[in-house]
Amino acid sequence: MAEAQPAGDGPAPGWNGRSGNAWVDKQAVLDGMLQPLEDLLVEAVAPQDGDRVLDVGCGTGATTLALARRVGAQGRCVGVDISEAVIAAARVRAGREGLPVGFVHADAEEYAFEPASFDAVASRFGVMFFGDPVRAFANLRRAAHDGGRLCFVSWRGIEENPFMSTAQRAAAPLLPDLPAHRPSGPGQFGLADPDLIRRVLAGSGWSGAGLRPVDVECTLPEAELVGYFTRLGALGLALPGVDERTRARVVETVRAAFEPFVDGAQVRFTAACWLVSARAGEPRRR
Repeated sequence: MAEAQPAGDGPAPGWNGRSGNAWVDKQAVLDGMLQPLEDLLVEAVAPQDGDRVLDVGCGTGATTLALARRVGAQGRCVGVDISEAVIAAARVRAGREGLPVGFVHADAEEYAFEPASFDAVASRFGVMFFGDPVRAFANLRRAAHDGGRLCFVSWRGIEENPFMSTAQRAAAPLLPDLPAHRPSGPGQFGLADPDLIRRVLAGSGWSGAGLRPVDVECTLPEAELVGYFTRLGALGLALPGVDERTRARVVETVRAAFEPFVDGAQVRFTAACWLVSARAGEPRRR
């Protein structure tokens, strides 16, 4: 599936419609907000000169480009995402920087990557949306050579990430049809359960799984807060279908609910995540 949508879950078709377009429009804000997690991921992957790295759920390409800056001219980074809009934006960014990168518009669960073609598989919030996680991670395992490394960041539980559910909780009384966050299954918190992560990795050919809880402070400008929660996530998908009076009430209510996170000109929150690592084990014999 595509990279995560910080304001909440969204149906898959949205990534090739309103959700994908909103991510592109808010690219600079989201890149700034998620920069600390990009830095965390890149340091954990530790790409070397000449490495070939696959970035899953790459979005508009920030993480792919950050990894590409580390692999040098002899390396290669490939970003894959289900959203055509974000892939188009990523290609524009890569063209400006002239880095050794490529982008693929595809579902990473299904796409036929060249076998054993990557030294590392990485993702920042891009692997929680798979309909069949074991099948998806097995597909990514086939893309890595034996001993290749896997490193990704995923959200811990919704109860540990109150910022992520604030918009939906606050808007729910005014928008009864607004879908709630799903605590399990494909979605933003689809890999919150550490035991599930271990089972998925073990069942898909990855070994030596390591999970480290990380709590990372993220910020965005207060001036961008309303644009953030009205464009992204389930609320962003719902608002275009409501009348102006209801919209105004929702915006006022939700903005007030975010007040505990506002610190002057900045909005601050803690991203409670898992930093997950593993190695590609030997292929299973039939």
